[in-house]
Amino acid sequence: MLVPDPKIVRTLLTRYASLKIAQAERERADAARELEDVSYTLCVMMGTTSIHDAIVRADALLLATGRTAEAAQGTDGDSGLSLAV
Repeated sequence: MLVPDPKIVRTLLTRYASLKIAQAERERADAARELEDVSYTLCVMMGTTSIHDAIVRADALLLATGRTAEAAQGTDGDSGLSLAV
């Protein structure tokens, strides 16, 4: 199974969160289209049909990637904070 690049996943999650905030403050057609595109891309990358499931899987991927990096460095930097928005 292919694993998405964590940097791209993090970028998409950040963009998704920014667009959700922008839409909550003031709905705009262009932001709604971009939010739909980002949501679709996250779903495809994470192999889901639901944005909520995609965020959960993306969060797990980023958490696992972070733990792997910490293990390689021999550090324990777990802050207990969720990586997804």
